[in-house]
Amino acid sequence: MPRYKLTVAYDGTDFCGWQKQEPRDPDAHPVKDDPGQRPPEHKIDRTLQAGEPGRVALRTVQAVVERAVREVVREPVMLQGASRTDSGVHARGQVAAFTAETWPEDRGLIPIIRGINARLPGDVLITRAQIVPDAFDPIADCQSKGYSYRIYQSIHRPLWQRRGVYHTWKNLDLDAMRTAAAHLVGEHDFESFAAMHHGRASTVRTIFACDVTEEAPNQEPKASAHDASVGEGRLLRIDVSGNGFLYNMVRIIAGTLHEVGRGKIDPDSIPDILQAKDRRRAGVTLPPEGLRLEWIDYGDRDTVTTASDTV
Repeated sequence: MPRYKLTVAYDGTDFCGWQKQEPRDPDAHPVKDDPGQRPPEHKIDRTLQAGEPGRVALRTVQAVVERAVREVVREPVMLQGASRTDSGVHARGQVAAFTAETWPEDRGLIPIIRGINARLPGDVLITRAQIVPDAFDPIADCQSKGYSYRIYQSIHRPLWQRRGVYHTWKNLDLDAMRTAAAHLVGEHDFESFAAMHHGRASTVRTIFACDVTEEAPNQEPKASAHDASVGEGRLLRIDVSGNGFLYNMVRIIAGTLHEVGRGKIDPDSIPDILQAKDRRRAGVTLPPEGLRLEWIDYGDRDTVTTASDTV
């Protein structure tokens, strides 16, 4: 049976994250004592079928892609994802894999891509498909991941980019942020940069690269000569790659660099913050909308047995 590796891109704004979630149906099991346990109706996707009676499926990327794959290959496949991105987080290079018995290899990969995409909503897209070894595991075989976080600095809130950036009114010192980012590179204990109750046995991770650059925010309207009320903002991009990340780690790194940029944290205090192993010493956790999973690398562990097709 051939095993397929998919590269998945999505706008995470309207998804409840990557991983499938099937809470109890609030209509079948009303929660009287704790209304907060009831999932918001707009997060429930009634077109998705839950795996157990009395439960509902939330709108997650894994669920909608898995349904589309099943409709194409016409068998009950299980889709395994590489990274459990949170609600509101975006991806350009998420990786997922499934094994199909009935789809013959000689039919090619382009029909699979087109067939799946034809059944997906507008905020998720399969950008690549490959045939990989039977033992390929998108989680265990991962060598490194790369994330980006975008911060839009302006006195005006962004309009066209509002779903993919964090907006700040504060003037940010790019050089100070880059100095602080360089201190994060290497193997460190990142307990200060992990959410409380992260559930990992070890908080030691290796960061291969971390940098802050300025991009041209060419999607925002520019001020005209006769109207200075709307101006072009400043777009900063944080790129970080490593062998693994703790829960909320990249968003906390982004929050810490943001605090460095506005002068609240000394850029050369990052080694002390790491050594403290105290979440309170690092910056705030920035919101999910600025975060995007850019790529996942497998080295030679995902050697392709058939040429890949890209759309």
